[in-house]
Amino acid sequence: MRGASLGIGIGFGFFLAAARLTDYDVIHNMLLLREPDLFLFFGAAVGTALPLLWLLERSKRATVFGGALQVTREGVQRKHVAGALVFGTGWAIAGACPGTALAMPMTGNILGVFVIAGIFGGQWMREAVVARLVRLRALAAQI
Repeated sequence: MRGASLGIGIGFGFFLAAARLTDYDVIHNMLLLREPDLFLFFGAAVGTALPLLWLLERSKRATVFGGALQVTREGVQRKHVAGALVFGTGWAIAGACPGTALAMPMTGNILGVFVIAGIFGGQWMREAVVARLVRLRALAAQI
């Protein structure tokens, strides 16, 4: 399983780099609507993944990671909108998403190291805020 994960990750990183998604200027130009071909790239990825996920889920066959695939579905919630805003803002500022950030250092782009540090720092901060909210709610319930 680890070998399959590593292979998929390396292949994914290769394709991100080949599509130049590790280049800040490419992402910046896409977000300014100067490179609309990347939207076609994303659309092709979604158009490929959706039917394959649907088929894999319906077949009930075991995946390489063990067990049948079960896709969870839920409606759009406030947390999804907030997460999308944070993700989009980070993507616009850094010119990278988590996948491309991991591939960036492998292509010699040192910015990826800082983006990865920011991702981990943001995740740590989120966990700290959630832990604090849990404690505050527990204290409020005692009153």
